[in-house]
Order: sequence, then C-alpha cells, then structure tokens
Amino acid sequence: MKPTKEQDILKESIALMETKLARKLILANKKSVSKNEEIEINSKDLILVNNELGLQYKERGILTAELILANKNLAFQYEEKEKRASELVIANIELAYQNEEKEKRASELAIANHELVFQNEEKEKRAVELIIANKELAFQKLEKDIRSSELIVANKKLIFKSQEREIRKAELKILNRDLKIAEENQKEYVRGLEEMMFMTSHRVRQPIANIIGFSNILDQSINSPDDLKKAIASIKESALTLDAFTRELTTFICKLGRKGNNKKGK
Repeated sequence: MKPTKEQDILKESIALMETKLARKLILANKKSVSKNEEIEINSKDLILVNNELGLQYKERGILTAELILANKNLAFQYEEKEKRASELVIANIELAYQNEEKEKRASELAIANHELVFQNEEKEKRAVELIIANKELAFQKLEKDIRSSELIVANKKLIFKSQEREIRKAELKILNRDLKIAEENQKEYVRGLEEMMFMTSHRVRQPIANIIGFSNILDQSINSPDDLKKAIASIKESALTLDAFTRELTTFICKLGRKGNNKKGK
C-alpha cells in the first residue's frame, strides 16, 4: 500500500523530533564531557529531558499506534475504494453497454419513426383510395339497384309472359282436345256417311231392284190371277221394306246431323 500525505507528515514530524532529541543529547553529552561540574546541575535538566523524552516516546508509541490504526483504516478505505473503483468500472461498462443499447434503440426508434411516417403516408394514400373505392362501390350499388329494379320489371314481364304461355298452352291443350274430339266426330261422321252410302247402295237398291224385276214380270209373264197376286205381294213387300229402310235412314241422318251440330257448337 502507498502511504498517504498524512502518514508522510507524521513521519516527518517524528523524524524532526528525533533529530531534535538527538541533537539535544549530543549537546548534553558534550556538556557532560566538557563540564563535569555542570553534570549535577544539568542532571535535573537531563531528568527533565529524559522525562520529556519518555513522554515523547510515549507520544511516539501512541502516534505509532494511531498511525497503525490510520494505516489499517487507510488500507480498508483503499480496499473499499478499489472495490468501488471496480464497481465503478463495472458500472461504467454497464453504462456504456446501456448507452450502446440506448443508441441502438434510438436508431431503431428513428427507423421505426421513418417506418411509421411511411406507413402513415401509405395509410393516407389507402384512405384516399378507400374513399374513391367507396364512391365507386356506391355508384356500382346504385347501378346494381337500377339493374335489380330493371331485373324485377323484367322478371315480372317474364312471369307475365310465362303466365300468358301457360294460358296459351292450356288453350292449345283445349284446342287440341277439341280437335281430337272434332276429328273423332269427323271420323264418326265419315263412317256414318260411308255406312249410309253402303246402306243406300245395298239395302235401298235391293228393294228397288225387286220392284223393277217384279214390274218386268208383270209386263211379260202374268198368266193367271195367282201370279198377279204373288207379284203384287212381292212388290208390296219390297215397298214396305223400302219404306222401313227409308224411315231408318231418316233416323240415322237425323242422328248424324245432331252429331254435326254438336261438333259445330263445340
């Protein structure tokens, strides 16, 4: 350990006192040698000096003990200072590290601020774009509403047209049904006409042919009243057959006419 200024001052004061005492002893010895007579006189002074030296030695011991204590105290303080110095070094290193971290954070904050400024600018741009987009969406919504109203009108027209088509389909079904019925009636009418023609060509012509034949017999070969009676009876029978068929044909023609009238009414 290095001595402090206080220790140096104490040592110098002690050295000065020792030198003073040594000088006094030297002078005293010289006086005792040169002046034996004065020994007795000066013995008292020497006793006083010795007493003073004893006191000084005692003081010196006290000072030495105090110096030892002061040195111990100084050593303790020096150790404390070294500890504090090491702690200060560590604290300085920590502060330097913290300053570096602060600088890094400051640079990061600066970068983050630039980034925030850029983001704010981007947000403002996007806000403007969103406003424009919202206006565009509002315009598109208006157009959609107009188109939806037009579509509703068109749908109503389509529904009306589809209803008209359904009505027309129903009418066509009814017409087709009526046409089928009319075709059936026409076929029945044609069949009736064909049957009437068949009946006319067979059932009418047969009695007429019989009447003609019996008339020719009457003209040519009537020799007796019995033959005349037979011929007249045959003619009468053919006439009655022709009359019955004529009535039946009249009834058939009336029925066929009613079917025709029903067909026209429908």
